[in-house]
Amino acid sequence: MMFLLRSAFWLTLAFVVMRPDADVRETAGSVASQAMTRGSQFVAQQIQAIECDSLQCYGGKAVIAAALPPIPPSSAPMHVAPQVVDPAIPYPRPRPAWAG
Repeated sequence: MMFLLRSAFWLTLAFVVMRPDADVRETAGSVASQAMTRGSQFVAQQIQAIECDSLQCYGGKAVIAAALPPIPPSSAPMHVAPQVVDPAIPYPRPRPAWAG
């Protein structure tokens, strides 16, 4: 009985998270770019919060700032799947009924 309740809970949660009308690719891209932007902003704030009293400290901060380039926003994936089905492409034959 507990197995059925757990299964129903996780299936309901998955349906709520991945709605049928949701574009997962767009959502994942926006969440990833927001996370990277906030992470780089946090690192930059922590670096600027360091109080420097020597030239070596200022040089280290400059090197770190140069090593953290701005992250370009994610756009379309590198390989876009074709939207049109080409009739010249052969599809595999259906599996015979006797094969299972």
